[in-house]
Amino acid sequence: QVQLVESGGGSAQAGGSLRLSCAASGYTRSRNCVGWFRQAPGKEREGVATMITDSSGTYYAGSVKGRFTISQDNAKNTVYLQMNSLKPEDTAMYYCAADPKLWSCGTLSPDFAYWGQGTQVTVSS
Repeated sequence: QVQLVESGGGSAQAGGSLRLSCAASGYTRSRNCVGWFRQAPGKEREGVATMITDSSGTYYAGSVKGRFTISQDNAKNTVYLQMNSLKPEDTAMYYCAADPKLWSCGTLSPDFAYWGQGTQVTVSS
């Protein structure tokens, strides 16, 4: 069973930065799609950034492209989301997710098999 544990959420001022981490364990395949999603109150969960764990592809939502960067440390089985130039509209619960279906990455659709518990990000103006 894949387990995902997020950390690093918190509060920031607009224009500031935060870095989220997601420690993964239990992968049964050598290549997986991992990513970050977010859900604001009253809104649907949306894809933020995804990547294939062999670094063969990264994908970003248009609203975060150029501001957020997804990366990984294979030795630690950890995926990161570096968030720069934060905006109040980035406020949401952020979730780490993983799925063995590699085509899941390109769609940014939240149709992923495994999810973390979420970490709150709040950006004030």
